[in-house]
Amino acid sequence: MVRINTVSRLLAFPLLWFSAIQATFAILSVSIFKDEVATVFFGSSLALLVVSGIVWLRTAAINHQTISNQDGLVFAVLTWIVAGFSGAIPIYFITGVSFTDATFESISALTTTGATILVGLDDMPKSFLLYRQFLQWTGGLGVVIFVVAILPMLNIGGMRLLMAETPGPVKNDKVAPRVRSAARYLWLVYVALTLLCASGYWIAGMSLYDAVAHSFTTVSTGGFSTHDASMGYFESELILWVSNVFMILGAISFALHYRANHNRNWLDYLLDEETRVFLVILACVSLGVTIYLFNHAIYDDFFTTLTFAAFHIVSFMTSTGYGATDLSAWPGATALILVFVSYLGGCAGSTAGGNKVIRDIISFKLIRQQLFLLVHPHAVKTIRYQHETVKPTIVSAVLAFMTLAAATTLVFTILMMTTGLDFWSAFTAVSACINVLGPGFGEVSSNFIVVSDTGIWLLNIAMLLGRLEYFTLIALLLPTFWRG
Repeated sequence: MVRINTVSRLLAFPLLWFSAIQATFAILSVSIFKDEVATVFFGSSLALLVVSGIVWLRTAAINHQTISNQDGLVFAVLTWIVAGFSGAIPIYFITGVSFTDATFESISALTTTGATILVGLDDMPKSFLLYRQFLQWTGGLGVVIFVVAILPMLNIGGMRLLMAETPGPVKNDKVAPRVRSAARYLWLVYVALTLLCASGYWIAGMSLYDAVAHSFTTVSTGGFSTHDASMGYFESELILWVSNVFMILGAISFALHYRANHNRNWLDYLLDEETRVFLVILACVSLGVTIYLFNHAIYDDFFTTLTFAAFHIVSFMTSTGYGATDLSAWPGATALILVFVSYLGGCAGSTAGGNKVIRDIISFKLIRQQLFLLVHPHAVKTIRYQHETVKPTIVSAVLAFMTLAAATTLVFTILMMTTGLDFWSAFTAVSACINVLGPGFGEVSSNFIVVSDTGIWLLNIAMLLGRLEYFTLIALLLPTFWRG
């Protein structure tokens, strides 16, 4: 049975967190950027602080050791919804867009989707643009994981919250025996990668402001930029390669990053089957697209072709969604390849979206097993991953996920077509949101401003489904869930 009091009291903390974020950007607006939007940030921060205080005072104290699985799931879902509305308040007042569009921009940021309805980014207040970038960074590793990391009293009950938030079919890859320590270690790795990324961008030629801003959305594989032209604004192949490195690092399990650094054994990356397959797919598809583009003489030389091909393959497969050129100038087949790799996704336990490579591996091995058994019907052949037999429950969960991903894409594409979009635009818009990727093709190739309000709310749901990997959100619709 879901305890409403428990969930309500826990929700006071993400409200408090967003109040602190907006207060920080109010201070930055006044002291550094002087761009006259501090009043909006202060007002929103104060409102969230008051609501957080009311929730805390109006709910009874809870025993954190008794947090149930249902409590964890409800808290995970409601945290993303509450965060989406909280983050939208400054967007609404600063940009003047409708609240529907502001909520879409906020949810897109927090789920690290990167789809946008805003234009004219180059002329917007710098503190607002940095706030928008930071929303992706704070959503990248997960607001719920942040809550677990900072709340000592969730040291026991927090595991159920962490399990509800962690993406991927296997959720027992602990970096530490205590959940609070595990969450803090993950954030430590996250912060370290962000600092390294900002340094790399700055050395490659970005201004300090752009380097910090883009480090937030590269490591989080979010894809927002402070410029309408995204990475194409900088006209630097070196910056694209720096971006490749940190997009890939953001799409590899953060638990693996921690172990490799802790053990001082960089071979751990190659010994991990999921990471190894992920890197091989990236290399092979990038090389294939490079040859394809080179044969069509899209760019003058092979290295430039490789740079742009690899950048966009990495950007789409890691679900970052950065752009560096006009993709409509590429041959038509490349758009379908980019959408395809976005479904493959990054590694479980990372900030990337998509199906996750571990599911792709298990699905491939299942197909191979069935083909083998067709030829040898009396043989016994198990599916193995990392030299261990995969449990039937995990195989079933992977199959259910893949089926649900395909069905959800189909249903949402049809629904989006009823709002007025053509098939290709509707399909790529849904793919961009379900895979928390960002850019689409067709009518939504530059931004999502052409989508109706109904379509925007459908895509909001699609982004939450993709970020929470379907089951967490759909489980709340079952009557048996609420009956316990």
